[in-house]
Amino acid sequence: MLSAVLPFRQQCGKHLRILHNFTSTRHLSTMIPSWATYDPYSAGTKGKEVYAVPNLVDGQWSHDSKQTLSIIDPLDKDKDPIFTICDTQEDEIQPFIDSLRKVPKSGLHNPFKKPERYLQYGDISRKAGHALMDPDIAEYFARTIMSCVPKSHAQALGEVRVSAQFLNNFGGDNVRQLARSFGVPGDHYGQMTVGHRWPFGPVAIVSPFNFPLEIPCLQLMGALFMGNKPVLKPSEQVSVVMEQFLRLLHDCGMDMTDVDFLNCRGPVAQKVIVDTPVRLTQFTGSSRVGELLSAATHGKVRLEDAGFDWKLIGPDVGDVDYVAWQCDQDAYASIGQKCSAQSICFVHENWKSVGLVDKMKELAMKRNLQDLTVGPTLTVTTKQFLDHTNKLAAIDGASILWGGKELADHNIPDKYGACEPTAVFVPLSEMMKGDNFEACATEIFAPFQVITYYNDETLSDVLDALERMSHHLTAAVVSNDVAFQTKVLSNTVNGTTYTGRRARTTGAPQNHWFGPAGDPRGAGIGTIEAIQLVWSCHREIIHDALIPDNWVQPKNS
Repeated sequence: MLSAVLPFRQQCGKHLRILHNFTSTRHLSTMIPSWATYDPYSAGTKGKEVYAVPNLVDGQWSHDSKQTLSIIDPLDKDKDPIFTICDTQEDEIQPFIDSLRKVPKSGLHNPFKKPERYLQYGDISRKAGHALMDPDIAEYFARTIMSCVPKSHAQALGEVRVSAQFLNNFGGDNVRQLARSFGVPGDHYGQMTVGHRWPFGPVAIVSPFNFPLEIPCLQLMGALFMGNKPVLKPSEQVSVVMEQFLRLLHDCGMDMTDVDFLNCRGPVAQKVIVDTPVRLTQFTGSSRVGELLSAATHGKVRLEDAGFDWKLIGPDVGDVDYVAWQCDQDAYASIGQKCSAQSICFVHENWKSVGLVDKMKELAMKRNLQDLTVGPTLTVTTKQFLDHTNKLAAIDGASILWGGKELADHNIPDKYGACEPTAVFVPLSEMMKGDNFEACATEIFAPFQVITYYNDETLSDVLDALERMSHHLTAAVVSNDVAFQTKVLSNTVNGTTYTGRRARTTGAPQNHWFGPAGDPRGAGIGTIEAIQLVWSCHREIIHDALIPDNWVQPKNS
């Protein structure tokens, strides 16, 4: 195990200082937990041995892959790699296939088999939630997240807090309650039909880079609660986060054989999924990859894929500073790399006189690299970002409202994007035209948004635009006008929709469903209903044991 490292202030280098400057002294703990094996405070330091993330298969950590991938520092291209991962090849996946083939379709536990495991996972969840509430462990995970996804400290710590609250929610008996059955009286004496929540058995989770702890933690635990055995394939760029979380779960009592952990590229992961008896794959990420997995698995997927998320600001004006701040947070927090980020904002013309868009611009221009309220985009290059910006700005009547430039004075690797928070105004009438609409409704997963105005007469055009969009994850109806709310809500479909003056597009706390609507493959996250939908199926068992004493054999029918 690692011992404590030097105080964070003593670490050298401009970009290590970036990670430090924005936080107060009470967040300076550099304690490495006893179960942890990765040091986020010195990752990438010249001359330091690069940490190697292993695979976990059938209860054993393994570095057996012939090849490795080096994960570069996302803030400084001149630093050493922050860690390496096993680059598992197709001819090396047999141990994973063998491990998953040991799992029966009835799962590791179910309402009839080993029900004590529901209680065990309640205890594991309680211990893990308690651990993540510890300030030093919370800080350790926040820094581990930031080492590979350079979001702000507040955003990284928010991930840890949501994960802790989720785990706390399912401490004790609540895991068992997930498998609650229901009974219906039968047709005759001695008959009773009972509906049960049943596991799938061997399952797979493919998780994204942007929330390297929260999303895989919540989906992984849901799968385990219901009795499944998952193979977890994280995004290569952030693999170390879930590796360390698995080590925490092992420390909290989880059997090492309950989860397999696979580091590889996408095609290898798909081969594992297709060549083993994996009966469900939960995927969070791009819609393109989601569709490929859906085809490869013949539809045995649950998807939480791309979200081109809209905000509709209604005709009733008020709380202007708050609305502007929430718009800025929704569009640009976590560097815009949220599936729930505000991608397009429809603003009623009544807000022009109070300068809402000007206030949004003022807030966006305060964001900077020093406090990581802006930073690298890990899926979009600078060129791709600026090409998209300029394409939309070339539409008749369109203009760049702010941003549209590369960040100044940075050393971000060329493979990533480095652009200012950006907004492009596009007239609604032009947006609605064929090719223009396709371009305006394209999600680029970066600190970028489209802004347009509408009025009472053109609200129908806005509703038509919302109908034409292809993915329906989150949305916000910013209005306290009940009639306006009702009209918009009754004509839209987004799975997670906030409404009211404080409405937002971002936000996936543990207390409410987060997921898309309008697609039968949609995956939810976080709540009892989400876990039951994604990680279990319905099984009906009819108990019918008592034959009446006066039974007479009827004629054949």
